[in-house]
Amino acid sequence: MVSRSLRRRLGGAAAAAVLLGGFVAAGPAQASGNGGAKDPAKAVTLAGVLRHLVAFQAIASLNGDTRASGTPGYKRSADYVATLMRAAGYKVTRQPFTFNFCTENGSSFAQTAPTPATYVDQEDYDVLDCSGSGTATGLVVPVDLQLSTPNTSTSGCEATDFTGVAGNIALVQRGSCPFGQKAANAAAAGATGVIVMNQGDTTGPDRQDLFAGTLGEPVGIPAIGVSYPQGVAFAGTAGLTVTITTDTVSEVRQTENVIAESRHGNPDEVVMSGAHLDSVPEGPGINDNGTGSAGILEVALQMRHQKTKNKLRFAWWGAEEANLVGSTFYVNNLSEADAAKIALYLNFDMIGSPNYTFGVYDGDDSDATGAGPGPAGSAQIEAVFQRFFAQRGQATAPSDFTGRSDYGPFIATGIPAGGLFTGAEVVKTAEDVAKWGGVAGQQYDPCYHQACDSLMPERDGADAAVYAQLRRAYKLVGNVNTFALDTNADAVATAVATFARDTSSIPPRPAPVAAATRSAAGSAQNTHGDWFS
Repeated sequence: MVSRSLRRRLGGAAAAAVLLGGFVAAGPAQASGNGGAKDPAKAVTLAGVLRHLVAFQAIASLNGDTRASGTPGYKRSADYVATLMRAAGYKVTRQPFTFNFCTENGSSFAQTAPTPATYVDQEDYDVLDCSGSGTATGLVVPVDLQLSTPNTSTSGCEATDFTGVAGNIALVQRGSCPFGQKAANAAAAGATGVIVMNQGDTTGPDRQDLFAGTLGEPVGIPAIGVSYPQGVAFAGTAGLTVTITTDTVSEVRQTENVIAESRHGNPDEVVMSGAHLDSVPEGPGINDNGTGSAGILEVALQMRHQKTKNKLRFAWWGAEEANLVGSTFYVNNLSEADAAKIALYLNFDMIGSPNYTFGVYDGDDSDATGAGPGPAGSAQIEAVFQRFFAQRGQATAPSDFTGRSDYGPFIATGIPAGGLFTGAEVVKTAEDVAKWGGVAGQQYDPCYHQACDSLMPERDGADAAVYAQLRRAYKLVGNVNTFALDTNADAVATAVATFARDTSSIPPRPAPVAAATRSAAGSAQNTHGDWFS
């Protein structure tokens, strides 16, 4: 029976989700001598994972249609996870911390001279998270731009870049340092606003197109992002004046991580799995990252009876969307001895994208693009996932350690990491379709960071024609691809169970990195919004 207090915390619909086939009613798939399931991948079912997504949607629906950290929707999501994990016998810790809460209520952007023009939000420009609120009008002043491909832009990274911007609007280029540093330098130089153009250092869409970014912490002037071609056009327009108006909220709020640890297993050999629990303020975050959160929750519940050789630790991170704050806070507050006990970290952020790819973090840098390999042991983690997908006859794609998710603070301190990622704002290619089906020319998640990342995407603003195409190609439940989610949930269970039994493939680590180094490295990570560079 669901208690009145649980109903109050979760809301009736979410509490009902606990009752409807919840873990209490679900027995293990096959009994074994240690009291658990022989094969966790068989015990973890799509229906079991979807129950948690129903609960997350209900929580969001009852709390302003969001589960963002610092909101009631996040608090009730944390209550939901903590309640189930305690009932399953795990030792649960709720770790509070403060962070910069930033959200946007509205904006406008227009060219006033030489040719009046009005720009469309999220098509022509995007307000950067933690932008200041107000109106900025003035001449657009280019700041140390490098308008070639490739380039190594350091635009706006030094205070000396900002000659002649006082009273005007600075146009800076992505690259080399955080967006927040560029914007803070612009504000310090007297700029009334700042436009960050994409870098254009490659011809790839991620470095050419409009991007969603965050400044990391509040900056006192309006700040927006534009595509590389739009920035080039602005830089080449003599006498260009614009007006930027932003209505934003930027303040310090409290949130929390939820950490659950098994009662069994070697405490000096911890197998840790994590997923961020928060959504962006714009929506419920059912794929990003309800899928990862629900996936590790169901795996943990189905492994509750197993007396594993190694200790299991599961984490639901807060404020990932605000700059990996929760996972960075956790890692930076570990003692060197406790950090050394974590054998490895598995990260699951977006594992059910509707137009999916099967991405596996590239632990050995075999793809030789972007960031280098993860810490020693990351290649062995990748190999476990690759074997799983090979056995299922599924192709995979290497997912680079870009620092866009909660593995960032772990690899910064030398802890080996791996995990899965089904894609966000990148557009699916014809080559992708040949591997995984789906719709070429559309994003892996067309509702990425939008209100329509929900169980009712079309109702919440998704392009109905796009989702009609996706539904013809795949079976979707809301903004979630059921095949991708089901397969990845099995992969999560397989990896967790593999390392719960044996971590001998993971090589010993050198002495832990000093806490100050961990903090500096962790603070330079970036979220899905690519706020770093």
